[in-house]
Amino acid sequence: MDLAYTEEEQDFRARLREWLLKALPELPARPSPDDWPGRRAYDLGWQRRLYEAGYAGLHWPLDAGGRGATPTQHLIFLEETERAGAPYVGANFVGLLHAGPTIAAEGTAGQRARWLPPVLRGDEVWCQGFSEPDAGSDLASLRTRAVRDGDDYVITGSKIWTSHAEVADWCELLVRTDPEAPKHRGISWLAMAMDAPGVTVRPLRTLAGSTEFAEVFLDEVRVPVGNRVGAENDGWRVTMVTLSFERGTAFVGEVVACRRTLGELARTARANGRWDDPALRRRLGRLYGEFGALWRLTQWNVSESERSGGVPGIGGSVFKLAYSHARQELYDVAAEVLGASSLSLDEEWVQSRLSSLSYTIAAGTSQIQRNIVAERILGLPKGR
Repeated sequence: MDLAYTEEEQDFRARLREWLLKALPELPARPSPDDWPGRRAYDLGWQRRLYEAGYAGLHWPLDAGGRGATPTQHLIFLEETERAGAPYVGANFVGLLHAGPTIAAEGTAGQRARWLPPVLRGDEVWCQGFSEPDAGSDLASLRTRAVRDGDDYVITGSKIWTSHAEVADWCELLVRTDPEAPKHRGISWLAMAMDAPGVTVRPLRTLAGSTEFAEVFLDEVRVPVGNRVGAENDGWRVTMVTLSFERGTAFVGEVVACRRTLGELARTARANGRWDDPALRRRLGRLYGEFGALWRLTQWNVSESERSGGVPGIGGSVFKLAYSHARQELYDVAAEVLGASSLSLDEEWVQSRLSSLSYTIAAGTSQIQRNIVAERILGLPKGR
């Protein structure tokens, strides 16, 4: 991988910086964390600005509505928007980073034309309907059932930890279409309208006080067969594409944010006298090295996905495993640097710390990632 920037890439960075300087002061005030309709409007508004400026779906292929940018341009975009304090994807997370790329890679021309432009324009929000009460890490054990009835599937079951279900228009939904098949082979990937009759959403409050997740109950919900992405019963393979995006490239912006947070912690430690502690300096230095390495791994993963047709490889599990634990340690150090002030629930640090606890579970537990690394990368035998 060539880490030197070309003249064209430097020009891209300069133009992006200039645009951010003009665009960010025009943004409205951020809504309250509890105001999900307000957060949806704010996030979609930012996405619309990106779209109108030509920065939406920057790295998506041209036939999916993107700009077909190089991996390096994509990384420059993430660096510069984070450095400028621009909004992240927010409620657009699933559509932009999970469902959209999956449909771009696996959907038909008609499906891409129907669902991708509204995501890029900031018109529609997606949520993720994968996990169930008895199918979390063992996702293939899901029991939500879809029975074919003419041109529709009739779906009954429930989902949990459904990201952004409260404000979503569409759901990337995993269902069991063949209960007699081995569990990995009887699954299909569907796009379900969240306003369909029979869909009930019940928000879940997290440790951090947010309701970004929900339970979703499905009572004979009808979904057109044309909303299936991939072949019937081939949903597990399509799901692996989705999870490759979730683990391989969806966190790249957060690595940039963590590196910025680490710099802020070092400045705070110098200001409040904690920098004199050599043990603390060692921890900060080691984290600086870890996040630097994670950024290089991010660059490799993004470049590798480009070479492999846009779908990240299993190296994403290496990144996800290392990043989850580094992020948790980062906020452990934050509590040490901030001292007693970190106990105030009004502090942004505390909210981020509580959120960091979920990263060894979200997008596949660390135990699952270790299994993937052991079996698919190192070639070790499966455990019994």
